[in-house]
Amino acid sequence: MPKLRGTSIRLERIFNRSTGNAVIIPMDHGVTVGPIRGIKSVKTIADAVARGGADAAVVHKGAAIFGHRGYGRDLGLIIHLSASTALGPDPNNKVLVATVEEALKIGADGVSIHVNVGAEDESRMLSTLGEVSRHCQEWGMPLLAMMYPRGKKIKDEYSAEYIAHAARVGAELGADIVKTNYTGDPDSFATVVESCPVPVVIAGGPRVESEMDLLCMVEGAISAGARGVAIGRNVFQHENPELIVRRICGVVHKGLNAKEAMETPQAE
Repeated sequence: MPKLRGTSIRLERIFNRSTGNAVIIPMDHGVTVGPIRGIKSVKTIADAVARGGADAAVVHKGAAIFGHRGYGRDLGLIIHLSASTALGPDPNNKVLVATVEEALKIGADGVSIHVNVGAEDESRMLSTLGEVSRHCQEWGMPLLAMMYPRGKKIKDEYSAEYIAHAARVGAELGADIVKTNYTGDPDSFATVVESCPVPVVIAGGPRVESEMDLLCMVEGAISAGARGVAIGRNVFQHENPELIVRRICGVVHKGLNAKEAMETPQAE
């Protein structure tokens, strides 16, 4: 079924028109873990990643308002619709805190929702994903599904088998983009991409050992067929967010390898 025209137009504000790939910077962590280093000022980090060449950012509805700049290079706006806090009894239990209609009124180019496949509340989260997908189709709003294998039956969150299953669930239930864990190597991640009929972007995960490790992960994912990245903490907690985004863009949009990207200067 062809995508609604609105969905197609909005996806062009998230994916680079020249490369068909996307560098997305999630900055929704303030709800989950509080105002941690790097996102205390949403405007400041938005400026830095925009200058670096990021295509879009993920924020909650309040941050979209108090973090709006009204100047500088624009970023695609993705409103995150679900949430939990690290202080709650079960951080894996994501609940709906915003709607597609609210996101439209704010001016969003897309919405995102988080589902932990295998968690105790999986059934409710899947139901929510299906309902949000229905509203997205009605309004022509792109849906980014953050699909993670997490729960008692999940022995390894980075297993290609579990990640492929989680990614496929997102696609089957109507996501336009799936964000999920990187499996650790291109060969195994290629099996994830091959079994997911919509674009896959990788999560950045916890802070990595080095910048080279991060860029190697990005290179591996892109070589396996990923259509981009959605990296938060490894960008906004970097000592120079603009520079690391510029280097990530070198891999995602210019086809550089990690070593070549490391040579990218601060400004071009």
